[in-house]
Amino acid sequence: MKIRVVSSRSEIIALNPNERVVHMAFRPSNKDLFALVEACPKIEVIQIPGSYRRTVSKSAEVFLEIQGIQLMKGEVWGHRTDVYEYYVAPPSVIVDIRKLELEGASDEEIQKIVKENKLTPEMIAYMLSRDT
Repeated sequence: MKIRVVSSRSEIIALNPNERVVHMAFRPSNKDLFALVEACPKIEVIQIPGSYRRTVSKSAEVFLEIQGIQLMKGEVWGHRTDVYEYYVAPPSVIVDIRKLELEGASDEEIQKIVKENKLTPEMIAYMLSRDT
């Protein structure tokens, strides 16, 4: 799955309208979130770093919830947008997790896969729901 990484406010207006998952690598204001939803009408998930997630206003959260957009905390460690504008979560993550679930693996083993791929449990749940 591809996650579009947005590094600054100025990138929002240039986004592809078909983007479904976006990571905002800066502290977004309400205006930035509204602009993102307007620029990408098919958006399903907005991911922001945990420290920024706590600063999102209740009105923005309610707006996104009404629009059916999930607001998640998460990171894309080590990603350089000057090289590639997308962070690509390997499809093998889903395969590995489904395999572990079928084998009856413990939560610790599944969490190990999550940590190795630098994805949050919320993002893994979203990826699993999209994969079915």
